[in-house]
Amino acid sequence: MENFIVSARKYRPQNFNTVVGQQHITTTLKNAIKNNQLAHAFLFCGPRGVGKTTCARILAKTINCTNQTPEGEACNECNSCVSFDAGTSMNIHELDAASNNSVDDIRVLVEQVRFAPQAGKYKVYIVDEVHMLSSSAFNAFLKTLEEPPAHAIFILATTEKHKILPTILSRCQIFDFKRITNNDTVEHLQEIVDKEHIKAEKAALQVIAQKSEGCMRDSLSILDKIVSFTNGEVTYQNTLEHLNILDEDYFFKLLESMQQQDLAGAMMLFDSINRKGFEGDLVLNGFAEFIRNLLVCKDPKSASLLEVVEGMQSKYIEVAATTSLSYLVSALNVLNDTEINFKMARNKRLHVELALIKLNFLQQAIDMASDKGTVVKKKRVDAPIAFRTKAIQPLAAVPIPTAVTTTNTPKLYIDQLPVNVQSTTLHSNIPPPIETINTAPLSSKPIAANGGKKNLLDALREKVGAKYDIQEIKEAEGLNIEKLQVFWNKYTVELEKQLKHSAAGTFKIASLSIDSDIHFTVHVAAITAQKFVEQEKLDLKEQLHQLFNNRLIDFSILVDLGEKEDVPLHMRLNSKQKFERIAEQYPLIKELKEKLRLEIDY
Repeated sequence: MENFIVSARKYRPQNFNTVVGQQHITTTLKNAIKNNQLAHAFLFCGPRGVGKTTCARILAKTINCTNQTPEGEACNECNSCVSFDAGTSMNIHELDAASNNSVDDIRVLVEQVRFAPQAGKYKVYIVDEVHMLSSSAFNAFLKTLEEPPAHAIFILATTEKHKILPTILSRCQIFDFKRITNNDTVEHLQEIVDKEHIKAEKAALQVIAQKSEGCMRDSLSILDKIVSFTNGEVTYQNTLEHLNILDEDYFFKLLESMQQQDLAGAMMLFDSINRKGFEGDLVLNGFAEFIRNLLVCKDPKSASLLEVVEGMQSKYIEVAATTSLSYLVSALNVLNDTEINFKMARNKRLHVELALIKLNFLQQAIDMASDKGTVVKKKRVDAPIAFRTKAIQPLAAVPIPTAVTTTNTPKLYIDQLPVNVQSTTLHSNIPPPIETINTAPLSSKPIAANGGKKNLLDALREKVGAKYDIQEIKEAEGLNIEKLQVFWNKYTVELEKQLKHSAAGTFKIASLSIDSDIHFTVHVAAITAQKFVEQEKLDLKEQLHQLFNNRLIDFSILVDLGEKEDVPLHMRLNSKQKFERIAEQYPLIKELKEKLRLEIDY
């Protein structure tokens, strides 16, 4: 029985012309070979399965070919090409850096570079997945990579260019491989199925190309699986079934139900999709891609971005023409938010169903926010807008007149709320007196009430009696140097009573200067004195706020430049210096430490 070879290996390109989707790379390499302008080190980087290792092998084969074609291709007939195709060439060495990433492996490679090739012109070293090398291995490779022998060429391949050291990148000629387009993938798959005599629908090949996402190796692997699954007949339906892909007809039906506001139909359709084994995130992602395709079809300029299977383009264009642009954009936002929050939802199904409910009534919401078919934008209003408010009823026994002349308005507060409000005093729907007092305009001048002239405070005291203690809030007071100095002296006395003699001494010699109505400065002579004042700062500020009835009062501490502070010696030395000084004065202590082998924890 003949051994089966997968398509990815069987149909691996053998020359530059058969490489799919990388013409910008192959053309550059062929011209470099023809003009004899080969670099000593190449770096091939790009996504997986796009031909990096394949191009490296073709390059190694072509530069050692003894009978190159005028186009810069290998002849596939000379001894070098034959030995390369058979896998027996001694001039090509491949190293997998994922499993040989130590510095010793690179040192062995560097030792081999010194030897010239037995046959041929170049010895080519292909290092795959080079980003897996350790930092020490990279450093051991630097000198050889920068100045290799004339017969050595290095080709490095990686999928993660950002992980390679900049010193390596600067020594290489870099080639960036791109993802293979769906059209190129479909054409290559069509060539293979024709050679293998397999019946395959073009729509099925397009689905395979979309599923592979630009990776030719993945597309060939998927094709092998479907051929085995369908026994050699690849159709659109069995491809969808095997790849577990939602048919686009489901999304067309779902959109139709939502446009007709048929919530029951949309929910039943989602239930049938869910029963087939499709999770909610697949439904959200597929429906978002479907909406995106409709959005692309709205403008003929962007219609080229539509990548769907053959025969679906006309249906997309037809449905897009009957769907409003505002609905598509809004639906895309709803689906995007739902997909982001899908992982955090406990009830996944309910989370998706809520999104379907929003989409079902989305058109109705858009219609309500539109005027004659055009969306009305929110406008910034500069002028005042009239709004309705409910008037607050005055106290029953003391009606407050509407016209009050105000010259000086004192502020009021009530220390205690009433325990019980009698129904005879206040209306059942009237707010408590505290709200009436806060909202009604107040005046300290006498006002007319019941024919007599009374102060508003007197009227309130007469009304509420002894249940409330109504006081006038004191105005904030600015700083005064005399009053501040008296407070400072009293605080110093309190510190002495608390036996804080060092702090009290600092407060006595400190001087005060007022900077503004709410700020003053404390002048001290040393840093130690500054720390004593900082320890009392919170308590000082609290008492000052109460004394001047002003919460904005603050102060700063300034150390005046003067004579150098005489700090005691024991405060300047650390633990180790203290021990050394004691040992210097008393040698027996040091001798005792050495004899007992004591370890001192400094």
